[in-house]
Amino acid sequence: MPRWLQNLFAMPVSAMIPAEDMQRIADVITECETLHNGQICFAIERSLGLGNVMRGMTARDRAHQVFSHLRVWDTSRNSGVLLYMLTAEHRIEIVADRGYHEVVSGEQWRGICQLLEERLHQNEGADAVIAAIRQLSELAELEFPRVPSDVIDNELPNAPFVL
Repeated sequence: MPRWLQNLFAMPVSAMIPAEDMQRIADVITECETLHNGQICFAIERSLGLGNVMRGMTARDRAHQVFSHLRVWDTSRNSGVLLYMLTAEHRIEIVADRGYHEVVSGEQWRGICQLLEERLHQNEGADAVIAAIRQLSELAELEFPRVPSDVIDNELPNAPFVL
């Protein structure tokens, strides 16, 4: 199916992840962020819009825009990571701040995306997203471990962004 049709007739976000599951996702992000000094942000979007598709925008391009717009890059430890889902094209993207660049490989990010995609194809919805968030948290624990003297500083909202 052409991309423009996928984006035009995409299912609503609530069909994939109902509102009550969005709260579960927020709760898991809150829980995970007590284990490290990383900041995890989840954003989900129904479609890119026909104009963006016709201009050649990709899910990766949009993920970078969202990363910037939500200021995921603007954390004190350069520890922000965005998990972005585009439901129309069944695309998952991860964009991480520069604090991760030396220690997390592209292959590790792709592995998380692939697992999430597989679980979404099995209609696991929120459970699939939660599993991916837990994997992101494990990576954050390695690079941004919390020590007992650390104050929990929540720099980004934990609630999912429905764009």
